[in-house]
Amino acid sequence: MIFIIGGAGRLGQAIRTRFEGSDTISLSRHVYEDWWKPNSGGQISKYFQPWAGTHSTLFVASGLLDPHASDTDLSRINYSLPVNIIENVTDLGIRVITFGTIMETLLSQGNAYVQSKVALSRYVSHAASNDRAVAHFRLHTLYGIGEPSPFMFLGQILNALRSRSPFEMTEGKQLREYHHFEDDAEAIYRFSTNWKPGIVELSHGQPVTLRNISTTLFSAFGAEALLKIGARPEPEEENYHTSFSKPDFAESMKFRDALPAIVKYMEQCLGGFRAEG
Repeated sequence: MIFIIGGAGRLGQAIRTRFEGSDTISLSRHVYEDWWKPNSGGQISKYFQPWAGTHSTLFVASGLLDPHASDTDLSRINYSLPVNIIENVTDLGIRVITFGTIMETLLSQGNAYVQSKVALSRYVSHAASNDRAVAHFRLHTLYGIGEPSPFMFLGQILNALRSRSPFEMTEGKQLREYHHFEDDAEAIYRFSTNWKPGIVELSHGQPVTLRNISTTLFSAFGAEALLKIGARPEPEEENYHTSFSKPDFAESMKFRDALPAIVKYMEQCLGGFRAEG
């Protein structure tokens, strides 16, 4: 059995689609919305008891991504919820997979969102070392389902292209891997068939700079004049040099080439507005 918490979200949708054909349950939000509370263990155990010992897998794909959300909400949703689930579900013989960000490894401080995921990964690492069946995926930037969140880099570019307003950015030297949701869902599926507890960095090893992304998009949509590179200061703490490698379970996978795939994705977001060339 495959269980998904956060199945209405974009990552949850991609996982549900990839596991189509399996026995899958996407839990309604009202079922788990209070599971972050300290006294929720009994509710969690009761819900999953019928599947005890069935070697089922639970994906905790819910979470807050906005770094401007309150520290309290980020802690409840990104840390307390998955921790409570892990502590009560793994005792029933059900495996758990949680999700975080590759930035957990790159920023010594990071924003409140990153810190909530750092705390979760530390817990998962400790739990896995104590024989709990849990894994934590550190993901790169995802795109390809719905529209990008307004606070994300692609979301800000989308707003500028729609409104034909200037887009101010840094020199854009930051390195990023962009992954299509469907590609990561395929990699997660492959991992689930060759399970290993602990921390997993899901990379494809083909980073691009934010400058590459912005110049490609504004050029593709004939809006070069809107792009203001260097208008904002370069952050001191960022990823300017580190690249990652594919994990073994994804070695044979072919991930989408990020720049042309992002252009196609933004065409869809803009309602069929065709990129030039």
